[in-house]
Amino acid sequence: MELELRFFATFREAVGQKTLHWRVEDGATVGDVLNALESEYDGLAGNLLDGGEVRPHVNILKNGREVVHLDGIETTLDEGDTVSVFPPVAGG
Repeated sequence: MELELRFFATFREAVGQKTLHWRVEDGATVGDVLNALESEYDGLAGNLLDGGEVRPHVNILKNGREVVHLDGIETTLDEGDTVSVFPPVAGG
């Protein structure tokens, strides 16, 4: 199945583009996608996951909803879903 992945700020720089169309196996989870991204892009390696969970202050959204409010990295994905990946934000 195909997903749309959207990247923001430093993660966009690491991937080299704002949006990717990514093919995954049926039944794939958010964790599967994040693991694959860390393996594929050096700039993402170690920046998305920590100890089997989404790193603190990294926001992952499935169709606009935070996955921490769904099933975390076990959130299943469906054909056509959009996964948005936001790095930690600092400032003030």
